[in-house]
Amino acid sequence: MLALETRSLTKAYGHKRAVSDLNMHVPEGSIYGFVGKNGAGKSTVMKMIDHLVRPSSGCIYLFGQENSAEELQIPRRVGSLIEDPGVLPDMSAQDNLMCKALAIGLVNPKEQCSKMLEAIGLKEVASKRVKKLSLGMRQRLGVGLALLGSPDLLLLDEPFNGLDPEGTRELRALIVHLNKEQGVTVVISSHVLDQLDRIATDYGIIADGTMVAELCADEVDRMCGDSLRLRADKPEQALVKLQEAFPSFIYSVESGDIIHIGGTSDADLVAIALKQEGIAVLELSVIKRDIEDFFIEMMERGDHDVQPAES
Repeated sequence: MLALETRSLTKAYGHKRAVSDLNMHVPEGSIYGFVGKNGAGKSTVMKMIDHLVRPSSGCIYLFGQENSAEELQIPRRVGSLIEDPGVLPDMSAQDNLMCKALAIGLVNPKEQCSKMLEAIGLKEVASKRVKKLSLGMRQRLGVGLALLGSPDLLLLDEPFNGLDPEGTRELRALIVHLNKEQGVTVVISSHVLDQLDRIATDYGIIADGTMVAELCADEVDRMCGDSLRLRADKPEQALVKLQEAFPSFIYSVESGDIIHIGGTSDADLVAIALKQEGIAVLELSVIKRDIEDFFIEMMERGDHDVQPAES
């Protein structure tokens, strides 16, 4: 089941489209890394899901139900931390949580806030004014505010920005705990790729307001590792043969005749398979890249034809 789905989601400001026909699929129970350059449309998508921005067109579905501002009978199941935490700096961490708990009508708000402070690791500084807390603590408080009311889906927009290594580690651990122990589905928009690589189970890559590709973590791992660049005299026939012989590899086609093969760096294996079919290899080279190179390439290419191979 999908926790979140968007269909042809679009947001236009005048004649400029910030988001264009975006189709997004977030599996329930996943940590979904939403990757894109600054200005690609990540925050706009988050705000539309959270009803902070009205879509120009398209639909949003939460757990199979349409999520629109007009259909208020659908229970609110989303918590969010978009841009900066909405905290009152002269109030304590506990009082900030109490304000939110009372505003949304939680039963036993004091008990709920006490449990939340423990869950986000701020119990020891509960009475401390927010402006005296570290940036990492304020980020965790923002997550705590988003979690009040026990939402099933948590939206985090660039949560690692400005954090030192310790603060980043603490927030990362909290996200994993919420996902594994409480079953919260998490969508994280970020360009801090090395942090996403440690926790994400699925990825969506956005460029110029359009979804380029959606991949699970295993597919990204295979595509990010050493791969092969192939040119053959019969590229279409070569691609079909390789997909039949090695279905677990990841294939994409560039400029019509260049085939990229992820999931392997064994050039001999590919060359032998093509030779047996009478297909001449014009070029076959190993490409080395890491996850950052991979995502940057995907964002820059904006290649809508990249599809993961079925395994």
